Amino acid sequence: MSEQTTFPRWVPLLGGLLGSTTCGLLLYAFSVFIKPLQAQFGWSVTDVSLAYAIICLIFGLMTFPAGRISDKVGPRNVVLIGGIIMAVGFFLVSTITPPDPAVVAAGGDALKSANRAPLYMLYLYYGVIAGFGGGCVYLPPIATAPKWWPDRRALATGFTVVGLGLGSFIMAPLAVQMINSPTIGNGSALPVFKYVGIAMGILVIIAALCLKVPPAGWKPAGWNPPAPAGGAGAPKAFRDYTYEETKKTPQFWLLWLAYFGGSFAGLMVIGLVAAHGIDAMSAAFVKSNALASIKDIPKDAAASIKAAAAYAPMCLAITNAAVRVLIGPIADKLGGTKVIFVTLFILQIASMLALFPAGSNATFLALVAALIGWNYGSMFTLFPATTLQYFGPSSQGSNYGLLFTAWGVAGFCGVFAGGYLRDMTGSYFVPFVVSAVLVAVATLILATLKAPEKKAA
Repeated sequence: MSEQTTFPRWVPLLGGLLGSTTCGLLLYAFSVFIKPLQAQFGWSVTDVSLAYAIICLIFGLMTFPAGRISDKVGPRNVVLIGGIIMAVGFFLVSTITPPDPAVVAAGGDALKSANRAPLYMLYLYYGVIAGFGGGCVYLPPIATAPKWWPDRRALATGFTVVGLGLGSFIMAPLAVQMINSPTIGNGSALPVFKYVGIAMGILVIIAALCLKVPPAGWKPAGWNPPAPAGGAGAPKAFRDYTYEETKKTPQFWLLWLAYFGGSFAGLMVIGLVAAHGIDAMSAAFVKSNALASIKDIPKDAAASIKAAAAYAPMCLAITNAAVRVLIGPIADKLGGTKVIFVTLFILQIASMLALFPAGSNATFLALVAALIGWNYGSMFTLFPATTLQYFGPSSQGSNYGLLFTAWGVAGFCGVFAGGYLRDMTGSYFVPFVVSAVLVAVATLILATLKAPEKKAA
C-alpha cells in the first residue's frame, strides 16, 4: 500500500508522454527539413531522405535491446542514458558546415566533393546517434505504464505514445517558423537542430525520473483481476508466453509483417508529404500564372506555398496524436482489435491512393494527411494491445521490442524507396501506390489472423 501512495500511477503515464514527445520531435516532422536542406547543401531528395530512413532503421532496431534491458534492470536508466544520446545527436546536426553558396549554385563535381563529409555527418549525427538514443527512449514507457494500469491497458499504452503525435504537431509549425525567421534560421534548418536538441535533453531527463516498475503483486486499489476459468479461487488456468515462446509462433511474425506494411506507408508519408505538397502546389502555381518554371515563382509566393504545405504534416500530427488515446478505450471496451484494425487499414488504402491527386490543393492535402495520421497512429496503440492480448504482459518489453523492429525496417525501406522512386520518376505517384499495395497485404493478414493457443499454467 505504501508504494501506491508514494508513487501515484499517473506518474509513469507522464513519463511516457514526455519521452514519446521527444521521439515525436525527433522523427515526425522531418519532411519540413527536406527542401531547406536541399537548398542549403544542394542535396537530392534521395540524399536527404536516406538520413530519415537510417534513423527509422536504427530507432526501430534499438527498441528490441532497450526492451530486453528494461525488463531486466528497469526503465529509468535506459531512458535517461538513451535520451541524452538522442539529444546530443540531434544537436550535433546544427554543427555541420554547409558548402559555399556559390558551389551549391554551380553544382557538378565540385558540389559533390564539398558535400561528401557534410552528408555523412548528417547520417551519423541524426541517423545513427540520435536514432540509437531515441530507440532507447521509446519502448520502456510502453512496457511500464500498462503494468500500473492493468484495468486500462490499452488506454495506458495510448497515453504513453500520444507524445509521438504531439511532438510532431509542435515540431512542424515550430520548425517552419524558425527556418523562415530572419533572426534564427533565415532559410536554414540547422538552428532548429540546435535549439530543439537542448529542449529534448531537458524533457527526457524529466521523463526518466517519472518511470518506475510497480512492486510484484501490485494492483490498483479496489480492482481485482478477472476470475480465472473454474470460478473464484480456482488456480490460474493459463500463463503468459515467454519471449522465447512468443518468437516461435507464426502469429507473431504475421503481426510483424502487418506492422511492416502499415508502417511503410505511414512513414513514407510523414517523411515526404510536405515536399510532395510543395512540388505539387508549385507546379500548379506555375501553370495558373503561365510561368516558365518553378524558379520563376516570386519569393513571397514560394514562402506561402511552403507554409501551406506545412499544414499537411501538422494535421497528420494532430490526428496521429489524438487517435492514440481515443482508440484505447474502444479497444478496452471491445476486448479485441481485429475489427478496428481491418476497418482502419481499409481506410488507409483509400487515403494512400488519394494522396497524390490531393497534393496541389492545400486543404485537400491536409484532410488526406489527417486521415492517414489517424489510421497510422492507431497502430501504436493497437499493436502493443494485441501483443498483450496474444502473449501476456510478463515479457511485453521484449516481445513488443522485437515486434517494433518491423517499424524500423519499414521506415528504412519506405522512406528510402519513396525518395528514390520520386527522383527516378519525377513524382510521388509510384511511391504512394506501392504503399497502398503493402497496406492491402497487411489488411489481409489482420483480417485472417487468429490468436495463438493459450499456454497451460
